[in-house]
Amino acid sequence: MKKTQKKSLWADAWKRLLKNRLAIVGLVVLGLFIVMAIFADFIAPYHYAEQHLDKTFLFPCKEFLLGTDDLGRDILSRLIYGARISLQIGFVSVAISVAIGGALGAVSGFYGGMADNIIMRLMDMMLAIPSVLMAIVIASVLGSGMGNLMLAIGISSVPSYARIVRASILSVRDEEFIEAARLSGCSDLRIILRHIFPNILAPVIVQVTLSMALAILSASALSFLGLGVSAPLPEWGAMCAAGRNYIRGYWYMVTFPGLTIAIVVLALNVLGDGLRDALDPRMKK
Repeated sequence: MKKTQKKSLWADAWKRLLKNRLAIVGLVVLGLFIVMAIFADFIAPYHYAEQHLDKTFLFPCKEFLLGTDDLGRDILSRLIYGARISLQIGFVSVAISVAIGGALGAVSGFYGGMADNIIMRLMDMMLAIPSVLMAIVIASVLGSGMGNLMLAIGISSVPSYARIVRASILSVRDEEFIEAARLSGCSDLRIILRHIFPNILAPVIVQVTLSMALAILSASALSFLGLGVSAPLPEWGAMCAAGRNYIRGYWYMVTFPGLTIAIVVLALNVLGDGLRDALDPRMKK
């Protein structure tokens, strides 16, 4: 009966999401970028590092649809391969945030007391620093590189997940099914993983979509500042940074990577808004 009820709740949420046309557009756009990232080797006209030194600074044309950069590299191909890097940064950094923040929030909300006070005060200290600034500091300490970039962005977003998970656990930890699980001899870890987490997934899922947009923006900002992905990897923010010196004469070198970032972030934001409405029981008609 309980499993049937859960399936019904998720089915109702999916139906409400389908009614939100803007959210579906965001989902389709995100899906297209994911497909583009997976099959970049087959979709891209050229390899992202392939140079055509006799065709540098070409404006968009038939051979190079989005033009070439200062080294004669096809910008369209670099954007397609860049989807693989930017989305990977988004997924991995959010996974780091969910893992660390979820664990801290679970301990804080489930046990309370001294553990709750210590963890939440630590999270308050981290929240006092803007997430982008914290990511810049962490990336500066760790050094440039894709792995360090994902770790920096992931750590900077931990407090938001810790607070969300803690608040969600506080709302369900005293329910009857939790007491029944405790009386049946289930361990604390089993109660958290098998009984509590499935009931607090909705706000976490919404936060994941919104955090991915922030992660991609943060990665672009750090790469623009030289603290992110190293050349010649075609990260979108790094492409904007590389083209900023030529923006007056060759506007397309910055415009197309910037538009790509804006489109993906907008798609994630509208999808997150749609998921929030779909998973909110108060929106049920």
